[in-house]
Amino acid sequence: MTDASRPGTHDGGTDDAARVSLALDGTREAPVIRLNGPGDPAEAAAAILARAEALTAADTRVLRIGVEADPDTAGRLLALGAARRIGGGVEILPGLLWQCAARWLPAARPPFPELFTVTQGRRHPLRPETPAGTVYARTIPWLGRRLSFRTLTEPGDVILFSTWMNDPRVAAVWQETGTLEAHAAYIAQLQADPATLPLFGCLDGAPFGYFELYWARESRLGPLYESGPYDRGWHVAIGDDAVRGRPYLSAWLPSLMHYLFLDEPRTQRIVGEPRADHAQQIRNLHASGFATIATVDFPHKRAALVALSRAHFVRDRLWVPGAAAADAAPRPPYVPV
Repeated sequence: MTDASRPGTHDGGTDDAARVSLALDGTREAPVIRLNGPGDPAEAAAAILARAEALTAADTRVLRIGVEADPDTAGRLLALGAARRIGGGVEILPGLLWQCAARWLPAARPPFPELFTVTQGRRHPLRPETPAGTVYARTIPWLGRRLSFRTLTEPGDVILFSTWMNDPRVAAVWQETGTLEAHAAYIAQLQADPATLPLFGCLDGAPFGYFELYWARESRLGPLYESGPYDRGWHVAIGDDAVRGRPYLSAWLPSLMHYLFLDEPRTQRIVGEPRADHAQQIRNLHASGFATIATVDFPHKRAALVALSRAHFVRDRLWVPGAAAADAAPRPPYVPV
């Protein structure tokens, strides 16, 4: 079968991609993408990666994807880190592809140079400045919609945040009710602190939830467990009642974890601190690959310390809905030998 594939750019592609013709052969476990005819290597590589993403976004059975392309296009895939050379050709491995930051991060940044400092008695690496704008974007196949995370820098963002925080359902968990002025100061404080990153989650550009990301070492959680220098944590408030249920959870939760792993390649663990008595939230986290590793006490709550490792996320393709539930099931080796 042959198609014209759009490149995997962050904004959904360009019309130039219509010139890239691909054919798909092989088996479900080992498909082969063949480039039909010469073309611009950058466009061709982007189109191949878009097809590879589509093949692996909702199916854990794909072990490897063969690529038949000209040397320049194949070389670009190798340079991006999405493929490896095997025999006389190249193949894309899902675990490589889904760690290519430039594919999902509109402004992927190189790792910030490591230099340790001390803040309030806690030793941690210096953090890069807070980004602005859209930081992650991905098409969700089972929703047929574009999910993105962006900073709270657009007109009306603070008003929406304040509305959500004053919603009794959200306030019961967050306890951040207050005036618009107080909420504006709250967001400004977070944005000025490199240790935190407030984001809106959006579907097709419309905000549905608030996400507060933090570096664990500098947080209230850091002193309560043996935190790694690049561990990150997160809090969430889903403000849009329509964006609830398993199809949405299986879209935004793994996408948020994906962003955290892509944003800093030295991040090996993501942590969270849900209330220990919030049984439904903990069940959702366990079903998404998190494990409860301890119980910790804060002045305002007893929390379950949950954690997700990069190795688990990548090895078991936890961006795929239901993949965590299949962990115990037999499966072929992930990396072919």
